[in-house]
Parts: sequence; structure tokens; C-alpha cells
Amino acid sequence: MATSSSAELSKAVKQQYMDLPQGDKVQIMYVWIDGTGEGLRCKTRTLDSEPKCIEELPEWNFDGSSTYQSEGSNSDMYLIPSAMFRDPFRKDPNKLVLCEVLKYNRKPAETNLRLTCNKVMDMVENQVPWFGMEQEYTILGTDGHPFGWPNNGFPGPQGPYYCGVGSDKAYGRDIVEAHYRACLYAGVMICGTNAEVMPAQWEFQVGPCEGISMGDHLWAARFILHRVCEDFGVVASFDPKPIPGNWNGAGCHTNFSTKEMREEGPLRSPLKGWGRGIATTSVPMTLKGDLTMPVALPATMKPPTSTSSLPVWPTAVPASASLALWARRRKATLRTAAHLPTVTRTP
Repeated sequence: MATSSSAELSKAVKQQYMDLPQGDKVQIMYVWIDGTGEGLRCKTRTLDSEPKCIEELPEWNFDGSSTYQSEGSNSDMYLIPSAMFRDPFRKDPNKLVLCEVLKYNRKPAETNLRLTCNKVMDMVENQVPWFGMEQEYTILGTDGHPFGWPNNGFPGPQGPYYCGVGSDKAYGRDIVEAHYRACLYAGVMICGTNAEVMPAQWEFQVGPCEGISMGDHLWAARFILHRVCEDFGVVASFDPKPIPGNWNGAGCHTNFSTKEMREEGPLRSPLKGWGRGIATTSVPMTLKGDLTMPVALPATMKPPTSTSSLPVWPTAVPASASLALWARRRKATLRTAAHLPTVTRTP
């Protein structure tokens, strides 16, 4: 398996410099989604003091012609700070900042879906929408070969790897533990992790988060994962089907509830209608990107697994819990392959 050249550099030498005092200055890493809708970019600037809230962070800019977001004639793009986290790589008082992107004319970039999503969340704020996301991913070498797999073959068949323990079952746990701890340090609402069905495949769970904060925390967790993998010289892939054939795919299961759904009592009629809606097999998509038709799974292939117990539907509420269990049946899965975070649906 190939690893990156950066992973071969001495971390001990780097640490000599990272231990140097930085005075009263603070490093702020601005992070944004690029023109693919899936890739992440970042750049760092120095501030004279530690920001205490998002309003204290200045706007910044970048060259959008180098990130698939503009033509060279109008390449100025603006970074609008939207969510701030502690920096687990440079540590306090330094920060990670997720940003929305505006074009040269101050209109939202095509991949700035946070802006419209936030407007929708504001409209339904009184319903207190909670989300919990279960992000699956695969650890790969820089050559695209799964981490720990034989160079000229395959590991043993699936079965012992899901939530497995042992060197022959858990491929890359050090990376997973580093990511978990880095997220906790940053203040990301990560709530669990586990090994998945395919060797070198893992999952982390984020939530419950209310409204737009779900997107912020999930993207922060993804960014931190990419940075951790960079240090280890490997690649984190969110590809829904990284390995062809009878190998498990990867998705991002979504848990959702409103305040009404979490209250005791019978299931309300609007929720019954919602329940019928998610049972359909046709999903309208308005996402932009090179979307393909849903990938059909082999008859022997199971959809991505989901094991977390995110407290989105409290178990003390029979009706809501029944809906949750019904909605999470795995008889069918719909996936799209796109230049976007993996879209997975499991009625």
C-alpha cells in the first residue's frame, strides 16, 4: 500500500517548532467546500488576539479559479466565517473556522448550500429539528488500495470485521482513535464510532445537533478526518462503492426528529404521512454535480450498516421509537455517485 511522502517526514522535527511560543498571536484556519461540492480547502491567517465568537472573525478571500469555483476573469471569492471550532492540530488558542463562500459579486457560490439551508432551518426553528448523522468511510492508500489489504489479492470474506477487535479484523484503528479525540478536542458533536462490515471501512456518528449546526459539525468532522489521514499518509474516502463486487458500500445514514415527534403520545397524522413518504423507492434529487443513476446492489450485498443509538427518537416514546425502527429497515438502499457527500437512503 502506498503512503504519502509527507507521512515520511519526521514528526519529531516538526514538533520542535510547534512547541515554540506564539506570543499573543493566533492562527485561524479558514475551511471551505470547493467547487466539486465535496472537496475541502483551507488557508491560514494570523490575528492579534483570540476570537471569542464568530462575529470577531474577519471575512477573507481566495482565488476561485484554482478551486473549480470561478473563471480567471472574475476569480475573487469571499470567505464568510460561519462556525468556529478549537484547532486540534495547532491547539489552543488557535481555531478552525468553517466558511460560506460568496462570488465576486457577493452572491452565493453554487456550492454554498449552507446559506439556503440555514434559511429553511430558521423557518422551522419552532419545530426544533434534531439531526444525527452516521458517516461511513473507507481508509485507502494514496494509490487507492484499501488500507491493510494484500497487494495482490483480497482479505478474508466479510463477517468478522464489523465492530471487530484484533489485528486481523480492525484495519486502521489508530487513525480512528486519533480522529475521535481530535473531534472531541475541537468541540465537534461526535458521539461514537465503530468498525464497519468491509475491512478498512469505519463509521463515526455526529449528533444530535439542532438545525444548521448539524451540517457544520459533520463538515468539521470530515475536515478533521482528512487532516488526520494526511498525518498518517493515507486517504479517507466517502465513495459509496469504493471496491467493486461483493464488498460493502458506504453511506451516511440520517436520523431526524422534531419536537413533536419527541413528545409522548400517539403518532401525529403529519408524521404518518411523512412515514409513508420515506418508504417510496423514488427520490427526487436537486443536488448539482455529475449525478449518476442509483447503484444497484448485488442480491447478496447488504446496504451500509447502522449501529449507533443517537438519542433522536427517545426510547421512552413508543410511537416515535416504532417509526424510527420502521424507517431504518434495510431492505432497500438508494445511492447516488456524485461530486457531493455520499447520499444514502435506507427505508
